[in-house]
Amino acid sequence: MTIGDRHRRILDAVQQAGQLGVTQLAELTGTSEMTVRRDLEQLADQGMLERYRGGARSLTLRGEEPPFALRSREGQDAKRRIAQAVADLITDGEAVVLDSGTTCLEVARLLTTRRLTVMPLSMHAANALTGAPQLRLLLPGGEPRPGELALTGPLAEASLAALRFDTAILGCCGLTAAGLTAYDLADAAIKRAIIAAARRVIVVADPAKFSRTALAFVAPVSALSMVVTTDDAADEDTAALTAAGTVVHTV
Repeated sequence: MTIGDRHRRILDAVQQAGQLGVTQLAELTGTSEMTVRRDLEQLADQGMLERYRGGARSLTLRGEEPPFALRSREGQDAKRRIAQAVADLITDGEAVVLDSGTTCLEVARLLTTRRLTVMPLSMHAANALTGAPQLRLLLPGGEPRPGELALTGPLAEASLAALRFDTAILGCCGLTAAGLTAYDLADAAIKRAIIAAARRVIVVADPAKFSRTALAFVAPVSALSMVVTTDDAADEDTAALTAAGTVVHTV
């Protein structure tokens, strides 16, 4: 493999994943970690990617969201730990609005035994909550997106505008100190409406989201009350979020 071919493979892999470690890239290219480090330095100097200690992340906005079926199988243990921490933060009697996404779906599954009022913005979550004995389920209007079954559009936004919630549980496409971002413009509009309708906004995010910036800007970090993530999140990422104006809770 020539240097040019190796660089192209590294760039393609980092773009696909959002970020990758030196060890992963060495295995991918069949070269030593020392060689990969030199490659990453050269690519960073050319403005092709961003170097960080132990790896590299893409500088390109990720305009397409991975399929829901694929995301639902990734990082299940981490999502369940995050979901449990969020469920523990909610007090019986609260009114809760629940965003779409795979981690929010895990939260929904944990709320079925609780005495709450919940409005889910996903048909997957609505199905999980249906029939819960103590739970008051509110269903918004809206148009479900294929696969994700997230409810978007004017009817969903009107449903949110008509209500006020104690807590919002917000999914995350990308989150950096520059703010929360979404892949889809309609999803970004729903997330902004969720934030406007809630007194407390809790974002659920696995550490990989902290290296991503998606197409549509949603809100600054200061609009978020708390971010819940796992304890393997990079210290530099959590420190940047804290400095930008939110609380980071790791599990």
